[in-house]
Parts: sequence; C-alpha cells; structure tokens
Amino acid sequence: MHDRTISRRTLLTATAVAAAAVTTTAAAVSPARARTPVAVRDRLRRLVARMSLEEKVGQLFVMRVYGHSATDPDQADVDANLAEIGVRTAAELVSTYHVGGIIYFAWAHNTRDPHQIAGLSNGIQRAGLAGRIPVPLLIATDQEHGIVARVGKPATLLPGAMALGASGSRSGAREAARIAGAELAAMGINQNYAPDADVNVNPANPVIGVRSFGADPQAVAGMVAAQVTGYQSAGIATAAKHFPGHGDTTDDSHYSLPTIHHTREQWTELDAPPFRAAIAAGVTSIMTAHIVVPALDPSEDPATLSHPIVTGVLREQLGYRGVVVTDALGMEGVRLKYGDARVPVLALKAGVDQLLNPPDLKLAWNAVLTAVKDGELTVPRIEESVLRILELKERLGLFRDPYVTGRDVDRTVGTRVHLATADRIADSTTTLLTNERGLLPLSRRRERNLLVVGADPASPSGTTGPPTTVLASALNELGFSATALSTGTAPAAARIDEAVKAARGKDAVVVATYNVSATSAQRTLVGALAETGVPVVTVAIRNPYDIARLSGVAASLATYSWTDVELRAAARVIAGRVRPRGLLPVPVQRADDPARVLYPVGHGLSY
Repeated sequence: MHDRTISRRTLLTATAVAAAAVTTTAAAVSPARARTPVAVRDRLRRLVARMSLEEKVGQLFVMRVYGHSATDPDQADVDANLAEIGVRTAAELVSTYHVGGIIYFAWAHNTRDPHQIAGLSNGIQRAGLAGRIPVPLLIATDQEHGIVARVGKPATLLPGAMALGASGSRSGAREAARIAGAELAAMGINQNYAPDADVNVNPANPVIGVRSFGADPQAVAGMVAAQVTGYQSAGIATAAKHFPGHGDTTDDSHYSLPTIHHTREQWTELDAPPFRAAIAAGVTSIMTAHIVVPALDPSEDPATLSHPIVTGVLREQLGYRGVVVTDALGMEGVRLKYGDARVPVLALKAGVDQLLNPPDLKLAWNAVLTAVKDGELTVPRIEESVLRILELKERLGLFRDPYVTGRDVDRTVGTRVHLATADRIADSTTTLLTNERGLLPLSRRRERNLLVVGADPASPSGTTGPPTTVLASALNELGFSATALSTGTAPAAARIDEAVKAARGKDAVVVATYNVSATSAQRTLVGALAETGVPVVTVAIRNPYDIARLSGVAASLATYSWTDVELRAAARVIAGRVRPRGLLPVPVQRADDPARVLYPVGHGLSY
C-alpha cells in the first residue's frame, strides 16, 4: 500500500519536467512541416481559383448526415435530414452546400456494417466528384477505441488510450493504430479524429478520463506520436485533440465552458508535449478544444475561437502548418459566449480551417459568406484554408482514387490476424491493483463456481457487451462455472439483496464497477457482498479510481474500458492464463484525502 503526501502543484508538474526537453526539438524534422511540391500546389491553387465563393466556403465544413446510404436512406433518416439540414440525403448535402467533409456517427445510422459503410463512403465520393468542380471528400469519424468507437463488430475493436498507456508499449500503440487505420481506410473513412493528446491530471475530469493515455506528459507524448505514425502508415489522416489540452477540468465542454487554470509554464510542461510530439510525427490535423485558458488568452474566449491560441501558439509558437479542425460546433462550450452565426466566423478569424458539425449548417454557411462579402473575412483567408484542406486530400490520394471495394473490406476488416493482435495487445493492459493473500489467479479447483455482477453500461459502438455477460462467458470458456447478474451503476436495495443471495455458496464474486462515487450504491453492493465472506474481485471497467472508494475487496483490477477485448483480457488475468502486466498511467488518490496518493503512476502487481 502506497500512501504519499503530494500537493496539487506537485501533481501538476512532477511528472512533466523531463517531457518538454524530450519533445521540444523534435518538431524540426516533422514530415507534416514539409511543403507540398510546387507543381501539386500550383494545380490545387488553380482548382481553388475555379471555385465560386459558395464552393470555397463549403469546403470548410464537415457535417453530419443521417442514413446508411448516400442516395436512398430510410424514410426516418430523410425526415431527420430535412428537419436538421434541409436536405434529404448525403448526396443532396454535398451538392447543396459543397461540404468538404462528412462525419459518421452510429446514432446517425451511418455505421451498420463494414460493407454498408463502404457503400455509403463511395456514394458520398460520387456526389463530390459529380459537382461542377469535382472534389473528393474527407470522410471522418471518432474511432478512438476504448470508450469512444463509432464502428463496432465485426470490425476489430482495440484497447483504448488509457489501456494502451497502462501497457507502456509504444509499439503496441502503433500497431493498434495501424490496424484501426487500415480497417477504416477499407471502409472509405479517410480521417480519424484520434489520438487523444490530452494529459489527464484531474481524476474528476468528466469528458477525457480514460480517453487520455495518462498523466505523465512524456509517456503521453510517446504514445501520441506512435499512434499518429500507425494511423498515417495505413493511409488515413489523424487529428490530435483537444488543443491546447483538455486534461485538467471538472467540466464537460459538451455542456459548459471549462476553464483550465494552468500557468503558461505549466501548460508548456504538461499540456504542450503531446502536441509537439504529434507535430513532430507528421500529424495531418489538430482538433481544437472548447475551453478557456486565461494564461494563453486573457480574453477568455474558447480556444476554438482564440487567435492567440490557434494562430499565436499552435501556428507560430509550435510551427504547425497542417489542417486545424474545430471540435463539434454544436457543443455548449463554444456556443455559450457567442451565437451560432458568430462562432464559425470567429473560428476562421482565429486560424481554424475546418468547421465541424455546426448545429445549423445553413446559418453557419451563410454567416461565413456574409462575413466575406462584408469584408470581415477576406477571400485570401478562405482560400488559405481551402488550400490546406485540398493538400490533405491530395496527400491521402483522394484525387487519384477515392473509392473502396467489397474486396478491400473482406480482406481487411475484422480479420483473424487483426482480432488476434487486438487480444495480444489487450493482454498487456490489465492492471492488478490489489491482491490480498494472493487470491488471484483463481483456481478452477478451489474457486470454480463464480458469480459475476455489476454495471452493464451500453457498448460504445452498440455491438459489444453487456460487460457482466462477457466476463462470465469468458470465464466459462476458461474452465470456470460463472453466472452473470446485472446490477447496474445504481443498484437498488432489492437488487443488492438479490446479488447477496446469489453470492452465497459461490467460491468468489467478480464485480464490474463503473466510476464509483462517494454516494454510489455500487459501494453498498461491494460492501454487502464482502460481508458474505465470499472473496470479492472488483474490475474497474472505466476510470481506475474506483478502488479508492471500496472496502472489503480481496483483489482489484482495472481494464480502462468495457468493450469485449478488454473484458476478455481481464478474464484471462483472473484465470491465470496471462500475467497482469499493466501499470497505472495515472495516480489513484485517496478518497478521504485527495492530496495523498494511494497508488502512484507505475503501480501494478503481477504473479
């Protein structure tokens, strides 16, 4: 048991000092900083010169659209498109607004299955090439893996960022990104809004958490660079996010406007290194955050709308020349200070290139047109961003051939090799936090009869889980006799009583916990199960901090996500088929005294 006194300032800076020196000089050799060949750039300039102002402005937008098909979506999706965008289909969206990109979401019914996704992508590209000025599209999604995944099974699902951070393996992170990138490319998705470059130093962070590789800027920088390399080796664009760093906030920018209180020195030491590393690795785009950082911009504008941050820090100080994309413009963090008509104009004035998913496309599109006609934005400023976007499309080979085939899908997506590699990578991520009296690994002779209870959050992709069933099934396949009982994230007293009754006579109980708080009924559940005398093994299936609020636990694991690949790996650790090798990438602080660390970065047991 580790119990060290640590101040807030020490927590912010102790792990950061070495990182700045490691990453500061690397940007000088960045492939992304190399200029596009003159002949290619001249050809793209001529293309831009042929565009109308409306076509140029359209290239700046990346928009959602409902439906599984570009031309023949279901009627419910047609209705949704008419209500939100004023068009019927993705093809009409492209022809009406000349958008430069489209973003896929599962909830928009874009990602039913790999062949459907490929067909949708091809339909969108056909619409782009059918325009007066034929231009292919950037087709993007958020496929971070772990707790954020838009494309699910049968595509390969891999460990998320904090799980990879726990593994400590940059080669594993690179390979995970290469596989993910290859599968996205096979489905016609050519831009992934990943990796997350935030350094998560705040356990209460509600929006980043396990989406970050960890709390050590040097370790995060290495992982970010590895994933940028992996994704881009597969031929897709990446977007390191969320600049200038969203890792130390207690607010969620989807619903409010967070403030980061780091000094400029703390920002340089803590938040900047992963973005410097991404730039050095040749990252093709960087996503801005809807956060206020007074030390970087005293006006307290959101970073997305801040010229001192986007142009002054990212462009001039860090020397980044690639595409800058906003986080989604429908998030409250960017909408609170200015209206929806001002936000896209201010973002472009700040130095942004791509405007992601505005809540009202017609309003945003016309606002930019009006700003140009009124002289607030100049045509050269618009053309500067359009040229960057077209250069990225050229770099991805989209002007040569933007289409994919069913054969691409069949030979790439969810292959046996990819699935086996995902399991192998996951085997190095599970972290064993406690193991009283050497309970783990469980023995099929002594602890054969198991009960698996706990939280069953919805699958990030809608295609995996539920977690308790997955854990029980995996343990059964490993020779145990396990039954599953879902108790949820807020079990009622009757459900807790049911779990206690089911635990009697069992040899051990495995409890999946999910972000246990001080008042969480999950604490009551774990305590009641421990009082039965049956050994309790907890598995934190999201944030690894749960153990600080639990008592009576015989052993505790952290998986950092609840998708099948992480849960199967945890089952193999519980059963002793693999040794736990994950090490905490973030500190776990004491619940009764957050200034003291219960388990430090690097903690992890094995056997």
